[in-house]
Amino acid sequence: MPTARLDVYKDWLGIPEGPRPPDHYQLLRLVRFEDDAEKIRGHYRKLNAHVRTYATGRYSTESQDLLNELAKAMLCLTDEERKRDYDEGLGREFADRTNLLGHQPLLDKLVDTGRISRDQAREAEQFADARGLTHRDAVVQMKLVDADTATREYAQELGLSYVDLADMLPDESVLDRVPKSLVKRNSILPLFIDADVLLVAAADQPTAELEDELRLRFGIPTRFALAAPRAIQQAIAKYYAPGLRDDAGQGSAGQERPSESQPSRPTKARVPRLSEMSSGEQQHRRHIGWIAMSWSIILPAIIDRFLLKPRGMHWIVPGWPDFLPFLLTFFIPPVVIWYVLKVYWK
Repeated sequence: MPTARLDVYKDWLGIPEGPRPPDHYQLLRLVRFEDDAEKIRGHYRKLNAHVRTYATGRYSTESQDLLNELAKAMLCLTDEERKRDYDEGLGREFADRTNLLGHQPLLDKLVDTGRISRDQAREAEQFADARGLTHRDAVVQMKLVDADTATREYAQELGLSYVDLADMLPDESVLDRVPKSLVKRNSILPLFIDADVLLVAAADQPTAELEDELRLRFGIPTRFALAAPRAIQQAIAKYYAPGLRDDAGQGSAGQERPSESQPSRPTKARVPRLSEMSSGEQQHRRHIGWIAMSWSIILPAIIDRFLLKPRGMHWIVPGWPDFLPFLLTFFIPPVVIWYVLKVYWK
């Protein structure tokens, strides 16, 4: 008489006949969509111990295969992201996750709209965390989503409007009242005043300091709209090109510039501070500073060592003591270093 075929799910775990292999919840003898990770691990430990009783003997291979299945199911259901994906595959519907502002995060929105997969969202999150990027910049740099689409979704996450600068024509009088240094440092573009509110396009979420600065300059509230970073940079290059608005808004905050009918006094060109420069300009100035400090040490040392020491200072200054030939090395570097740190880099 033929031996009945072994059904390890039914014979060992008591799972009724049905789809084989059963889903993870059936396999671990759990209520479907169980979310308690400790309960999941507890069921796994009990079933693991039970199946191990068959590990020695004629069913050792079947026992090992089932132990592997149990382990994979437990690992899946105790990983929050993997469990969410698995549950959605079984038909579970989740309420949209929201941030502190009550808006759906960008990555979740991109997954829900089918633009990226859940795995790609996890990769983008790791990519952003490792490089200190926003999730918007991460998906753009990974070329998962174009910049305009990512910025639109990012604007919704922040509760801001999205603006396409290609369709905008900023008010010249508004541009004139905001200095180039402020615009470049914060990656913003002032657009116009609407119903006593200043509208400003920004590449990222604005800071409280920026809002206060603009409120002081214009004396009215500010409303921000998000634009793609590249579009912001292109607009700044267009409306704040060299020679345009170099002195815009340089007066004290909230003060109007003198009208054209008033005679203007010739003013001395103002050298921008390091903090007012763009990141590229700051890096260039720092490089120049490091070069100046390095040469302030190297050049006096060369002069002292190869020019003054062999001949002695008395050939330049009669009566100069021979034991003081190295004043250049001790005098010039501190002066130059002080100037770079206290003046040039300020």
